[in-house]
Amino acid sequence: MSEAEIIASAVNHAKLRTSTTVFLVGNIESTIAWYRHLGFEPRYYPPGFAILRRDEVEIFLQQQPNYVAPNDPGRDEREAWNVYIVTDNVKALYEEYSALPSVNISRPLCAQDYGMTEFDVIDLNGHRLVFAQPTP
Repeated sequence: MSEAEIIASAVNHAKLRTSTTVFLVGNIESTIAWYRHLGFEPRYYPPGFAILRRDEVEIFLQQQPNYVAPNDPGRDEREAWNVYIVTDNVKALYEEYSALPSVNISRPLCAQDYGMTEFDVIDLNGHRLVFAQPTP
């Protein structure tokens, strides 16, 4: 490939910038209230869309009235994740969320073989959120 072709290819190449998790929920109002407990600030766009934000992390909510996540025993058994959020102080976040009675911590703070320290939270819709930090 010539230098001109390389430059033209680079100019026409789109760079991906970010990705946002989108959760389908049955009741957007109660979901917004629950995420407020976790420190997320919502922007609600009726009749069924919201953007939740805490620091640099956003989660989108889309409402489908009466939606209930399908029962998937295999997913439950392997404790499959819905979103993986990296923080700069996972221990402090674990302590913050542990003090909240409405928060279901499904896996306590633990170091992983792949170099991360993590814990899991399950929201009121059954979505599993993992909070993590590189293990020092």
